[in-house]
Amino acid sequence: MLEARPAAHKLGWAVVGCGWVARDYVIPALQGSRNARLVALCDSDAEALIRIQADGAVRHTALGSVLADRSVEAVYIATPNHLHAAMTEACAAAGKHVLCEKPMAVTPQEALRMVVACQRGRVHYATAFDQRHHAAHRRLRTLVKEGVLGTVTQARIHYACWLPADWTPSNWRIDPEQAGGGAMIDLAPHGLDLLEMVLGDEWQSLTAMTQRRVHGYPVDDGAVLMGQFKSGTLGLLQVAYNCPDAYPRRTLELIGTRARALAYKTMGQTPGGSLSLTDARSGEETWIHLSPDEDRSPFLHQLESFSACVLDGRPQPFSPDRDVRLVGLLSRANHSGRAFPPCH
Repeated sequence: MLEARPAAHKLGWAVVGCGWVARDYVIPALQGSRNARLVALCDSDAEALIRIQADGAVRHTALGSVLADRSVEAVYIATPNHLHAAMTEACAAAGKHVLCEKPMAVTPQEALRMVVACQRGRVHYATAFDQRHHAAHRRLRTLVKEGVLGTVTQARIHYACWLPADWTPSNWRIDPEQAGGGAMIDLAPHGLDLLEMVLGDEWQSLTAMTQRRVHGYPVDDGAVLMGQFKSGTLGLLQVAYNCPDAYPRRTLELIGTRARALAYKTMGQTPGGSLSLTDARSGEETWIHLSPDEDRSPFLHQLESFSACVLDGRPQPFSPDRDVRLVGLLSRANHSGRAFPPCH
């Protein structure tokens, strides 16, 4: 790893792939960070680069020119999934730290290649699971650890949206070659990772059922995943591209012997939402207050956490090996329990 830098230094970042996530969340977070700064942007679409509001950032249309820039110390990869592995390997070989959008990779083999490359290059790697950094989820993890919920018996997530084929002019998320799948590979990684984080537990088994029920594109538009954690807790995830946005569709629920925790509208790219506890005996529901200092953008928390580890010369809080394991878990679940009826 690189040696710790002076406290006043801000880590220089390039964002590679300037789609809506980068434009609306990653770039603003870098612009408002206390220990990171945006120095470069990269996208093969020159017109997309022009539309980005980022004064002072050098704009590139090729990754090679980004990696040749000495002011770039870390790279946020927000490209289509099939490019993650090769780009991570290139960044690592150039000595650039990597924060890569989920899913980390399309296959476990690619994920392992990414970790090996970063170890060989002596650079930090992390997967951009921004849900880990939402204030409500971090508070929930503390409540579970402190035993406020008692024994957690079940954990449930509903994380869904409406994603028609024409959602964007070039909707790579519904292209099996670029995305590696549909709703499941796109949305389920968040829930798999998040439940391990809040429970302080590890998935022991996982099966999945997928559907192509509403949209006519060649990938799944919905999935249900269920499994068990090492502790015995049961987990259920419902993810979808076929759920109208007007419905309640972003919930996380933990059932415990002392209390039930319900996080509503906390899963997503923004701060806010609500977190409540329902007492097992009285049925009384109480709301957990989060201060403005806590409840900042999860992308901002994520980038500052990653940058702090690099600048201080300490490991990232979540091991890349864990991320590789989750890619393998999802891949095995997809191939062992898949059901994929045609759209009618």
